[in-house]
Amino acid sequence: MGTFSIRVDNLQWIDGKKDDPFDLCLHGDAVATIGERVLKYHATVSATALYLLKTLTEDHIIYEDNQMLPCCGFSLFPNEAADNVVIIGCDNGIDWTVKHEGEEVVLILEDGTAERVPFAAYEKEVYAFADEIEAYYRSCSPKQVSEDPWEEKGYTAFWKEWHRRRGKNDQ
Repeated sequence: MGTFSIRVDNLQWIDGKKDDPFDLCLHGDAVATIGERVLKYHATVSATALYLLKTLTEDHIIYEDNQMLPCCGFSLFPNEAADNVVIIGCDNGIDWTVKHEGEEVVLILEDGTAERVPFAAYEKEVYAFADEIEAYYRSCSPKQVSEDPWEEKGYTAFWKEWHRRRGKNDQ
């Protein structure tokens, strides 16, 4: 059975600061290990965390949505109910496929290399990563969302979806 891990170092906001109440997207040096492959990227890790949480219940097909390690995540588009969000950024980043097969997930890299991982181990890694990202948000100043109602609705939907997928009440 294969392995998957994901870690992050150097958490910061886009301008390199450790705290910025006006920046909604957290960045960091993400390192994903899938089997023997190590993928490193300075990513928008807040988007990474949400997309990893989505993969606990949904398949993710490479290049059909946001990358798993995206460069950018500058636009948050909420659904009509404002409880799910699509994150849009640029085309740069690192992506892989996540498919559910019974009690396993199959992670498929760009070159076709596939790694089977027990779902329980995958879920544990995803939760640990998401919890680390959320803890960083909580350690910073409260976010000052712009007065644009669309941006506010998108940011609110981001956290509603996050907490629902993480199994927490919206906090």
